[in-house]
Amino acid sequence: MDNLIVSTSPHLHTKTTTHKIMRDVLIALLPATAASITLFGLKALIIIAACVGTCVLSEFLFNLAAKKKQTVGDLSACVTGLILALSLSAKASVWQCVVGSVFAIVVVKCMFGGLGCNFANPAATARVFLITAFASIAGGTPTEFQNVLTAGATPLAAIKDGAQAKELPALLDMLIGNRGGAIGETCTIALILGGIYLIARKVINWQTPVILLGTVFLLSFAIEGDATLALYELLGGGVILVAFFMATDYVTTPINKYGRMIFAFGCGLITVLIRQFGSYPEGVSFALLFMNILSPYIEKWCSKRPFGKSAVKKAGKEGA
Repeated sequence: MDNLIVSTSPHLHTKTTTHKIMRDVLIALLPATAASITLFGLKALIIIAACVGTCVLSEFLFNLAAKKKQTVGDLSACVTGLILALSLSAKASVWQCVVGSVFAIVVVKCMFGGLGCNFANPAATARVFLITAFASIAGGTPTEFQNVLTAGATPLAAIKDGAQAKELPALLDMLIGNRGGAIGETCTIALILGGIYLIARKVINWQTPVILLGTVFLLSFAIEGDATLALYELLGGGVILVAFFMATDYVTTPINKYGRMIFAFGCGLITVLIRQFGSYPEGVSFALLFMNILSPYIEKWCSKRPFGKSAVKKAGKEGA
């Protein structure tokens, strides 16, 4: 009995830490980061530096002011800042990046108790806040390799205006990123490589991105009636960035398998509805935020019922 150890849950532990997970996410984002700097130049580098630096500094100062243990070492603030930066247009100014980063860390994350307690993805919420507050940074900008005379609206905006597939950039340009958009969402190949890395490292599960992307493609095809346009809908916005790096967030998504599947389907469904019937050509960040709010309810609906619970409940009612 002297060797009996009494402790609170959890009783099972793993060698995986928050630091290791966030490090893998940062590694997975390196291809998209390199592509954004290549495609958009110094402006992209400034945006990334402003967002990451402000996020880290905001978390450090908040913990210092609140006399809490410093958590900047877990790299979660770096991940938030980098994802936020990659989801912004090159039109964003430094002060807008600072405002969005402070909002993401202080308002969405720290004020709700820090990592593990936030109700929504900080980067996605900050992006929604920025494009709602500053309409000028909505949409995207042409890359440095596009001809100024031919560079027009982003693919999603063009589709929203009724453009056909032949009027849009070539599919190869959509894959390598030589088209308009946010700085980190244009190079689809870089994002997919990062997503494959996370799946291979077992940081994320494959069901969430596959279901989300499949839902967007199939519903877009059903509405548009054109598989090529549906493919442009899949490649044209930030849905791939969200599918691999935001909709797989441990904190703001359901933890059980069926809950994650419903969550992913809901993100895809709402994204398509906003794109097709809303005023915005892109809606994936709004969809993710809405599903983040529903996540606790989805978790409750999909949780497994303990064995014998129904019988005990029934017996209790009969005894009463």
